[in-house]
Amino acid sequence: MSMDANVSARINLMRILLISGIVFVHVPYNPQWSPFLGNYGMLDWIRVFLGESLFRIGVPCLSAISGYLLFRRGLAGFDYWKTLKTKARTVLLPFLIWSGSFFVVVYAIQYQGLGFGYLPDTISATPRQWLSMAFALEATPVNLPLYFLRDLMLCVLLSPILALLVSRYPRVTLLALLAYAILPLPNGIFLKKSILFGFSAGIYASLHGVNIKALDRYAGPIAAGFLAIAVAIAVGLYYTGPDFPLWLDMALRLTSIAGIIGSWAISQLLVRTRLGGRLGRGSGLSFWIFCGHYPLLVLFWMIWNRTGLSYYPLFYFTAPLIAIAILVASHNLVQRLAPDLLAVLTGSRTGAKRIPVPAPQGAQAGYSPQQR
Repeated sequence: MSMDANVSARINLMRILLISGIVFVHVPYNPQWSPFLGNYGMLDWIRVFLGESLFRIGVPCLSAISGYLLFRRGLAGFDYWKTLKTKARTVLLPFLIWSGSFFVVVYAIQYQGLGFGYLPDTISATPRQWLSMAFALEATPVNLPLYFLRDLMLCVLLSPILALLVSRYPRVTLLALLAYAILPLPNGIFLKKSILFGFSAGIYASLHGVNIKALDRYAGPIAAGFLAIAVAIAVGLYYTGPDFPLWLDMALRLTSIAGIIGSWAISQLLVRTRLGGRLGRGSGLSFWIFCGHYPLLVLFWMIWNRTGLSYYPLFYFTAPLIAIAILVASHNLVQRLAPDLLAVLTGSRTGAKRIPVPAPQGAQAGYSPQQR
């Protein structure tokens, strides 16, 4: 099944926007600067809205995209062993390099007596703990966001079973996985339960031929409704956090999963803009930002704490933007100077796909803009 150009552009657009939003989720802070203390009023509420509510949609949405793309040719076109070989290059190898190398850097820094308190103690850890710190064997790695790649590989390994269940028993399977994701149940082998549901929802959309553009005519109301829910959740989190009541925690998880539909509606509104068209061209930039942003944020945090500055909102609202700017510049530099290295580090996500998308209203004639 060939992919609609609009769908492809929107997937690329969602990837870069969601991953940029995830950067805000991982901005570090000390307990005295917790947004739930309300020391900075509305600015703290904005921090809760961005980091604890709105951008929590990133993980389930990216998982859904992965599941959808994996089975977009249906079960008949799915080659499990070929898929494992491909994902070993595009997901597993970059994960091992990015996560393992950051662990080595952290160990070397802490061996010199530096960096304690900012990252897990690698010096006194056991070999078993090292495996988790480096490769997320049983817990999140030192390069925290990369747990997503670890869980994604688990989904790929389980993909034939998931596809069979979703194909034959779609409602029961999705309801069971939704309950697993939302209810306070043990995680089992997954570090983030919503990844499994998002991945399976994507499989469902592919195998059952869901018209994922059917609700595009209602994109505006859907997007507005989702944002309103995210605002309401943020209000609840702000006034009850950091120890949320169980019902609110479950509502947050459900909202992050509902973000799959909400973000898809938002992508329809943005893809026809000039900026959205450019971001929808697709490249390895989003993957580069995802893998590289956390080490930069930790570095900025260490520097910030040595400056003596105490107005934390300044750090929160500037550090992610600086990190993204540095990663965009470094991606372009490596793309020019060492394209083979970039291919390895981004899982061969190096080419920019030119996707024709109808010009936004009012554009020049002939304009056709080319992815907790």
